[in-house]
Amino acid sequence: MSDLTETWQIHNRINLYLLESIDEDNLKDISASKGRNVGEQFAHIHNVRLMWLKVAAPELLQGLPKMEKDQISKSSLLDALTLSAGAIEQLFDKAAITGKIKGFKPHATAFLGYLVSHESHHRGQIMLSLKQSGHPVDQKIQYGLWEWGTR
Repeated sequence: MSDLTETWQIHNRINLYLLESIDEDNLKDISASKGRNVGEQFAHIHNVRLMWLKVAAPELLQGLPKMEKDQISKSSLLDALTLSAGAIEQLFDKAAITGKIKGFKPHATAFLGYLVSHESHHRGQIMLSLKQSGHPVDQKIQYGLWEWGTR
């Protein structure tokens, strides 16, 4: 397994760790500035992964449907994020040979940085939405998001 793949796996486990800590009812929480609710943020993460797979390796999209707003539940999000993460993992496994991701410049390591940055941005929005809605993420979970060595 490449360092890219391992780093991607850790990052995805952090996403799932956060999602697993959220009550189903709180997926509808929204920030004071509006925008996507918590569940829609997670669905967006999944859907952006699919967008990149369509460009970089469409063969990896098989069995990965887009997540629609009316399909959002905790279990459907966990399933979708697990499946799309697996497909991205396969993309990184391929990139370990070439160092490249089709449709993304400059290289696979930068693509990993892009994905982690994008998804971490949305994790922050999710946590803010929960806090502003009166359902802050437990402090143990907040610290756990930074425990990359143990996730």
